[in-house]
Amino acid sequence: MNVADRALGAVQRLFPAEEAAAHCDIPCGIYDPHAAQIAALTVVRMVQLIQNLPKPDASASKEQVDAYLNSMARYVAVKEEHAKLVEHEVIILWTDYFKPEHLQVAPDLHDIVWKTCKLTSTVKQQISMDAAQQLLAGVQQIAEIFWKTKGAGTRRQPSLQTVGGEIVYPVPQ
Repeated sequence: MNVADRALGAVQRLFPAEEAAAHCDIPCGIYDPHAAQIAALTVVRMVQLIQNLPKPDASASKEQVDAYLNSMARYVAVKEEHAKLVEHEVIILWTDYFKPEHLQVAPDLHDIVWKTCKLTSTVKQQISMDAAQQLLAGVQQIAEIFWKTKGAGTRRQPSLQTVGGEIVYPVPQ
């Protein structure tokens, strides 16, 4: 290692680069509401699993109680992780993709996005199928608006997942 390498290493240790994360300040121009829809379907599925998880009764063994608690903790963690993913993906669309001219296509866009993002908090705080379904519906509305601003029509197709539900897909016009 030469002197220049050691000097550069010392400077990097003294002034480390800060980690940057973005989608996408270049901008890359690649946006799609699909990930938000899948995450919202996952929230619905986790609520289904939580609501259908048999609660151990007083005669349950320690292993049965532990298995219940483990499953509940995992379902809740996944529900919250995917609610955060919905919020992240929707905020990316709202701040990076949607422009003022898109409000001509969907004057209620800001309200739909705001309510959908608020629902991500609700589904993290509660175990509510109604809130999970409202979250999915909000994301589907955003997906329909998104594709409309791109000049595409949409169709709702069954997700074909265990959870059921639909996914909004673009169709050429």
